[in-house]
Amino acid sequence: MENAMRSIGETARDSGLGVSALRFYDRAGVLVPARVDPVSGYRWYGPEQVDEARLLARLRRAGMPLADIRLVLAGWPGPDTGAVSQLLQAHLRRLERGLAEARSEFSAVRSLFARKENPMAPLSTAHARASVPAAALAAAFDSVRFAAATDPELPALGGVLLDLRGQSLHLVATDRYRMAVAQVPAAGHEGPRTQVVVPSPLADAMRALLAGSTTALVTVDGGRVSLEAGDRQTAGTCPDHDYPDYRRLVRLPAGRRVLVDVPAFRAALENGPVVAGEGRDGGACDLSVLTVADGEAVICEEGDGDGEPDRVAVNRAYLLEALAAGGADRLVLELGAPTAPLAVRRPEDGTAFSLLMPVRLDA
Repeated sequence: MENAMRSIGETARDSGLGVSALRFYDRAGVLVPARVDPVSGYRWYGPEQVDEARLLARLRRAGMPLADIRLVLAGWPGPDTGAVSQLLQAHLRRLERGLAEARSEFSAVRSLFARKENPMAPLSTAHARASVPAAALAAAFDSVRFAAATDPELPALGGVLLDLRGQSLHLVATDRYRMAVAQVPAAGHEGPRTQVVVPSPLADAMRALLAGSTTALVTVDGGRVSLEAGDRQTAGTCPDHDYPDYRRLVRLPAGRRVLVDVPAFRAALENGPVVAGEGRDGGACDLSVLTVADGEAVICEEGDGDGEPDRVAVNRAYLLEALAAGGADRLVLELGAPTAPLAVRRPEDGTAFSLLMPVRLDA
């Protein structure tokens, strides 16, 4: 029997659940390992628990609460599956009711938006031109590009927003889970505020065009946008989609600010503790749980301070990307409430920053 036991790493590999997810479900009493080494604390699982872990992963992707999953696993694979079937049917009915209610609410929301005036010039009639410093525009693209959505169901978010208003060009990208904003000075634009969503491939082409140039000319002409840098030019058609009003999303209450040494903090994140979370695709992801203590950003150990109100959990991979996009050796982390976005800012530059949505730890 001992030889048939599987390590936590093997169980994670064979079930599709991450190691941190298995630890989380152990603490939650949902999938308790068959054996725990009394000295090292290492977890070992029986061969039959791999199937349980696979079932657990499917139920979580279906949005079933942990309390119900615990009962389903308790009845697996017993001879009487009547109670389990009732739990599954009850959850399916909840999902169907929720979907019907969501459809109704979305229909009402669409009606509200249809009646709401759009203060921006329609893309089909927009005409604008502005000159911007090439290096500043390149840095702005670098600061925001990582946050652009890749979901084909969200074409309006699948690129970088160029928002030209007054003497400033704002660049914005978001996939709903993170948002990045940057601003560069613009000259020559005196018309109304103009917005255009530049698809990600075109945004990448624009960024590549800026290398070695001093100034760049951005031109919006109806549904097309072009960028000229020296004797080079790239242009393309932009989708005619409204973009969320990002200005309302970045108005955050003041949080606890802490200056971090980026290389050291990155190393601490990459090698530090994580807890299991749920990614945007429904699968497991690693979360870093942060707090501020004695003026420093602290990565909480697994289980430390459970229930403390000043901890913020974020997707570790997203935080690492935001630190890289910050483009500086020292950045400011701003932590608010556990339900407020984590902000990553440059110490003395308010024109570029990232926001990361927090993740609940009691899922």
